[in-house]
Amino acid sequence: MKTKTDLVIPFEWKDRHPILLEKFFYIPKGFDHQEDRLEWNDERIFGNSNPVCIELCSGNGQWIGEKAKQRPDLNWVAIDLDFGRARKIWLKIFREKISNLYVVCGDGSVFLRYYAPLKGAKESFVNFPDPWPKQRHAKHRLIQKPFLDLLSTVLVDGALASFATDDVSYRDQMIRELARSAQWQPVFYDPYYLSDFESYGDSYFANLWKQKKRTLYYIQYVNGSRRI
Repeated sequence: MKTKTDLVIPFEWKDRHPILLEKFFYIPKGFDHQEDRLEWNDERIFGNSNPVCIELCSGNGQWIGEKAKQRPDLNWVAIDLDFGRARKIWLKIFREKISNLYVVCGDGSVFLRYYAPLKGAKESFVNFPDPWPKQRHAKHRLIQKPFLDLLSTVLVDGALASFATDDVSYRDQMIRELARSAQWQPVFYDPYYLSDFESYGDSYFANLWKQKKRTLYYIQYVNGSRRI
């Protein structure tokens, strides 16, 4: 059985570089140099050509772990910036024998810009990203047009992109930013979100906010003019 001591950063800060480990791709913080893009069918990653779904802001991996078990015909990629959280997902892979799940530890925008295969994913999810609730900090939010432009490049045309949040301000910002690009087409009619999406799946934050009686908001857009 794997333990957290089986996954440690294998070099000093000054020698940092991206590295492929078993079921784990590590991008050091502050490292944004151009490198070769990954290939999902690489034997060191999935070793097959099944369609790929990616989740950013994966947290402890509850949501994506269940999705990967429910859909073994798909490959699932969990992306999280925090090494401790990413390692928890990595441990889940071995403890629950989830062979179609892979972990990326690193900045999501950096991963999309330099490492994710272009037009290589059929679906994406961003679940409860940091809302940066103070207005003066809103500029740090992930879901803005530059990120959405990057996301579009790694999704096939017609791919579905889903976003979940409990923050009303962030919900509205997501919709505004998606509307700024002709590339993204809404799935839901005006007001472009649902607050009841039973089949979406549970996560740590989804359950936490439900317990606190907070409303959850789900937004879905298609990359391009048609859905696959």
